[in-house]
Amino acid sequence: MSDLNFLFLQGPRSLFFSKIAHNLHALGYGVFGINFCFADSLVWKEPNGTNYRGRISEWPVYLAKFLEKNHITDIVLLGEQRTYHKLAIEVAKAQHIRITVTDFGYLRPDWITLERDGMSGESRFSKDSATIFSLAQQAAEINLERCYQDSFWTMAFGDMRYDFCCFFLGWLFPYYRRPYKRDISIIYYPAMGLRLLLAKKGHKRAQHCLAVLKSQQARYFVFPLQLENDFQIIAYSPFDSIKVAIELVLESFAKYADSDVRLLFKVHPWDPGLTNWKRLIFQLATELDIEQRIDYFDGGNLEDIYLASEGVITINSTAAIPALQLGKPVKVLGDAIYDIEGLTYQGLLDSYWQQAKQPDMSLVGAFIKAVVSTIQIRGVYYSEPGLTAAVDEAVVRLSQRKVGGLL
Repeated sequence: MSDLNFLFLQGPRSLFFSKIAHNLHALGYGVFGINFCFADSLVWKEPNGTNYRGRISEWPVYLAKFLEKNHITDIVLLGEQRTYHKLAIEVAKAQHIRITVTDFGYLRPDWITLERDGMSGESRFSKDSATIFSLAQQAAEINLERCYQDSFWTMAFGDMRYDFCCFFLGWLFPYYRRPYKRDISIIYYPAMGLRLLLAKKGHKRAQHCLAVLKSQQARYFVFPLQLENDFQIIAYSPFDSIKVAIELVLESFAKYADSDVRLLFKVHPWDPGLTNWKRLIFQLATELDIEQRIDYFDGGNLEDIYLASEGVITINSTAAIPALQLGKPVKVLGDAIYDIEGLTYQGLLDSYWQQAKQPDMSLVGAFIKAVVSTIQIRGVYYSEPGLTAAVDEAVVRLSQRKVGGLL
């Protein structure tokens, strides 16, 4: 038997963690899972599952004893910013236990992040260009063509089942508290369903507006919006809300961008539409007397939009990485793994409109190759064959302790 023992905490609402655990167990490794609510038990199919029904204030002491009793060497979890997970990481570090964090990939659409200790603002991935070039030189050649398709509807079903279980079966875990601030799925997904029904209309409108901009040879910057309650905003940005970021960008654009330049806002494809961003943006733009220079797209292909643009402003969205690959100047307002000298504009936002420069394309290529070889795995959480592909690669990296993470 191996001396490695893995503890799995909350993961994606799919069998991703359970399948990894099953394969690790078959290789002779110890595997354990802790369920915080009834819905967690629906996606944990392995025998060593424990139900935690205590208060969150009691969780660190409980976990410390659990880790010692079961000789845990590694903890695997989804997103290090969830309340239970943040506390677990503190306890694990005190016992020198390795942490592996997963979430949707920095590259999209069919990549998953598997990284030591934390992601985004907590990432240990190097921001030193020499180190990045060295990692890229050591890496095998990569294929960036899409290989797998995931299912939005399967994810939606998993999320809604989770919330229904927490509502109707909450008495089984009376002290469980939702560990994040996102909209509950019984509100989010019906709203998303309506947006998806109208998506074709929004896409056609965006295509038409983009064609007009191109025919006019208009100069424009792009600001792709993010999800309001995502940890990228809550934990890894200086903003309390997307609105604050929009205000900052509009005010800077009004003062410092050339008068013939436009600013194009692109709504996130998973935004449920619970906030009328278009109305908010144009209200603010009207107050600044720049409403005639503002465009709002609720649809369209982001890379097509980038192609004719002057550059991209983002809080910290992974949607900026394709812009870098296209050679577009990018300004980051929050914490992002790709906010590196030579890749993104390092000056102030106010000077970006006039002084933005293209990224170093050799560094862009090296960065992509380096993250793929160290902290990205190919596959998806919900649909086959991408789920099995991701599980197999995760098992290899976890068992061989090849989960990336560099300071």
